[in-house]
Amino acid sequence: MNYKWIIWVALVLFSSCKEGKKEQFARLVQEWQGKEIVFPQDMAFTRFVTESVDYRIPDAEYKVLVYVDSVGCTSCKLQLPKWQELIAHVDSATNGNVPFIFVFQSKDDRELRYMLKRDNFDRPICIDRNNRFDELNQFPQDITFQTFLLDKDNKVKVIGNPVHNLAVRDLYLKQITGMQYQEALSKTTLETDKAEYDLGTVKEGTTKKQAVTVRNTGTSVFKLKGFTTSCDCTEATCDWKELQPGESGTVTVSYEAEQPGDFYRTVEIYGNIPNNSLMVSFIGKVSTNN
Repeated sequence: MNYKWIIWVALVLFSSCKEGKKEQFARLVQEWQGKEIVFPQDMAFTRFVTESVDYRIPDAEYKVLVYVDSVGCTSCKLQLPKWQELIAHVDSATNGNVPFIFVFQSKDDRELRYMLKRDNFDRPICIDRNNRFDELNQFPQDITFQTFLLDKDNKVKVIGNPVHNLAVRDLYLKQITGMQYQEALSKTTLETDKAEYDLGTVKEGTTKKQAVTVRNTGTSVFKLKGFTTSCDCTEATCDWKELQPGESGTVTVSYEAEQPGDFYRTVEIYGNIPNNSLMVSFIGKVSTNN
């Protein structure tokens, strides 16, 4: 894949970001494209953190490395069900020939084990004790750039998280399979009735739903590609697949209140619109049940 094309794609994928962010993203892509990832020789893998497994990273034309640091909300960053869906899709397209390698910094083994068990994620994982893997490679601090598609020589072909960004997902699949996963559709424009919704106070352990009205304000049919959310506590659904020019539809966003305190969550709507997606944000506060 052409190097300059990769840089251009990165700018397109993150063109909705502020100018400073776009420059930062372009610099990171340029820095990491073609860089070799160094794997420690004595990596130990476990299942559900505590069960040791005999696993060796297989030689393969491509492999996906997912590095999860200990900063912030691990559950928000992981979104394991979406990873399981992507792995199943890639396995189907490649006969299981693309290994997915998950490496975690763990600030709380019990919490990580709980999340893996909860989502029945029984794949081998590696815990980066003492941050050795990170020290060898100096991974970016931005979680957007802690996931990599590597070639057979462990050199970075694509950088970015394919479960957080559907355009990045398409780039991974195109590189792996050689197939184009994006239809050439005429662009249109999409608007929501609000850019940000205040969900107010939500009791811990309960779910708050918010209806979001979206309207096709352009001149071409809007075809929905899907949604991404900033956390697995947030889900977006709808009962339509496309909107004619001038037509409106409803997206239902569900937020499951997990921890007390203020929250900020986002949903991105993907389709044939400028920048590939439209972001809607949700704020509020989670209260205890006391």
